Amino acid sequence: MSGDAPPRLLFVTGRLAEFALRRVLDDLAPRANFRAEVAVLPISVAALMTPKWVARHLEVPEGVTRVILPGHCRGDLAQVEAKAGVPVALGPEDLRDLPRALGQADDRLEGYGGYSIEILAEINHAPRLSLDDFLAQAARFIAEGADRIDVGCDPGGPWPGVGTYVAALIDRGWKVSVDSFDPAEVAPAVKAGADLVLSVNGSNREHAPDWGVEVVAIPDVPGTLDGLDATVEFLEARGAPYRLDPILEPIGFGFAASLVRYAEARRRWPGAPMLMGIGNLTELTDVDSAGVNTLLVGFCEELGVGSVLTTAVINWARSSVVEVDLARRLAHHAVTRKTLPKRVEPRLVMLRDDRLPRFGPEALAELASRVKDPNWRIYAEDGKIYAFNNAHYLVGTDPFVLFDQMGVDDPSHSFYLGYELMKAKTALTLNKAYCQDRALDWGFLTEPEVSHRPTRIKPEAGES
Repeated sequence: MSGDAPPRLLFVTGRLAEFALRRVLDDLAPRANFRAEVAVLPISVAALMTPKWVARHLEVPEGVTRVILPGHCRGDLAQVEAKAGVPVALGPEDLRDLPRALGQADDRLEGYGGYSIEILAEINHAPRLSLDDFLAQAARFIAEGADRIDVGCDPGGPWPGVGTYVAALIDRGWKVSVDSFDPAEVAPAVKAGADLVLSVNGSNREHAPDWGVEVVAIPDVPGTLDGLDATVEFLEARGAPYRLDPILEPIGFGFAASLVRYAEARRRWPGAPMLMGIGNLTELTDVDSAGVNTLLVGFCEELGVGSVLTTAVINWARSSVVEVDLARRLAHHAVTRKTLPKRVEPRLVMLRDDRLPRFGPEALAELASRVKDPNWRIYAEDGKIYAFNNAHYLVGTDPFVLFDQMGVDDPSHSFYLGYELMKAKTALTLNKAYCQDRALDWGFLTEPEVSHRPTRIKPEAGES
C-alpha cells in the first residue's frame, strides 16, 4: 500500500453480529495493517441481506477504500459498488474465518506442512500389469504425495520383468523399493536401482550384504519378535543398513499386541529406523480409511516410526496415499508444536463438516418475506429443507414432495432445482453444511461446481 496511512475497510453487518465482528476486528486490524469501520444496517441477521437491500441502506464514509459484505449476501454486487463508489467484496460466511480471508494466518498453523514420515506406496501384483499401466499407477501415487514406489512382486517364482519395471521408475527420477523375499527377484531389482528391500529375516538375510542396499528386517515368527534380534545382529555385523518392521496385524488377529511390539522394538533399538505397513488395517477393515490412516500415522509420529507402507487397492482405501500425506503433516505439527490436531487440517474432514451454520426458522421466514422475485432460495438445516421465492414458502424433508409443490415446468430449471434439492438432502443425511450453488465440502475429495459465483475477498496489493 503506497503512502503512510493504512487502508480503511468498511465491514457491513446486522445488529446481532455487531459485537462479535468488532471483537474480531479489534484483534485483526492492527495485525493486518488496516483501519476497520463497521456499518450496522437495520436488520437483525446479517445473512438475510441482499445486495439490492444493502445498496438502499448503506452509507459509506469518506476515505473508505473497500467494503466487505457478509459472506451469505448473494447476488450481483455491482449495485452495491455503484452506491459505495469503491470496490465491494464478500467476506467469509463465518466470522472466525475473517483473518484467513484477509491474509492473516492462524497462529496455530504457523510452520504447518512439515513432516518426518516417508510414504512408500505399493503397487500390488506388479507382474500382472502392463508397463504402461504400472507407470500410470506409479505417477498417480507420486502426484498424491508418495516418496517412494514399492514394487509388489507375486509369490511363485522370480519375475523376469522386475528389472525393467524398476529401471523405468528410476528413469523418471523416483525412489524405488522392491517387495519380495526371493533373492533371484531382488538382485535384478537392486541392480536396476531399487535401494530398499522388503523384507529379510532368518530365511534370506544372508543375501542382504551382497545387495548393498537398505533392507527391512522382520521377525521370523508372525505375531512375535522372535528372530528379529538375530537378524539385526547379523546385519549390523556386516554393515548392512536396515529398518525394523515388527508387522502390524489386522483387528481380531493381534492388532493391539502388534502395536505393543512396535513400542517394545523401539525400547530395544532406540535409534533404529522403523517402518509400519498400514495396509493390514486400511485394506482389511470395513471402514473409510482416512481415520485409520490418521491414527496410525499419529502413532508412528509419536514413536519415531519414520516410514509407512501403504496400499490403495480396495475402494474404501483408494485415496490412502493422499490421506497419509495429509495425516503425516497433521501429526508432525501436533507432536512438534505440542498442540491438538484439531481444526488444523480440514482436508481430512470429509464425511461430516466441523461446523454447521444455522439461521433458524424465524430468520428464514423473515428472509422469505423480503424476497420479491421468483428465483428459488434453498436452505437445509435441523433435518428440514426450506425452499422459497416471492410466491411460495415450502418446508419439508422429502425433496420429491417439495419439487412437486414448486410447480416448475421448465426442463433446465427443473434439473437445477432437483440437483440442489438432492444436495440439500445429502447434507441433512450426513450433517453437512449446505449452501446453494456450491459444492458440498468433502475435504480433499471436493470437486468445485462450475458455476457463476461472486469472487471471494482477497487481500489487495500492498495489504499484509
